Amino acid sequence: MRIAQTLVGQNYFRFRDTTYVQNQGLAVGAPISSILSEVYLQYMENRAIYELLIKHKVGGYFRYVDDILVMYKDDKTNVPRMLEDFNNLVPNMKFTSGGGKKIYFLDITVTKNHDGLSFEIYRKPTA
Repeated sequence: MRIAQTLVGQNYFRFRDTTYVQNQGLAVGAPISSILSEVYLQYMENRAIYELLIKHKVGGYFRYVDDILVMYKDDKTNVPRMLEDFNNLVPNMKFTSGGGKKIYFLDITVTKNHDGLSFEIYRKPTA
């Protein structure tokens, strides 16, 4: 445990000849940050998120690194209440709702239509 605290606590970075200390979170770009983030998210999924998915009758939960897609049926899930429950899990983690009929998840466009859901490859516009 002491090693993890030391690794997480060493969040110094330099910008324009000034050294800063990051007071919370993991250091962006540090090799250990991605590993600790994944371990923590898996812990949260097993400890609390799974229970919320059942409570709110969620039909699908998909995660890749820190991108999460939750699929539900409007008549079974109270989205504002579910979002509130998710945001109460950890004060520094914020979940948001895409809303609307179309959402982009990784490289896929998920569109909600009268027949259900449709999926297309999404390509970001580039210069």
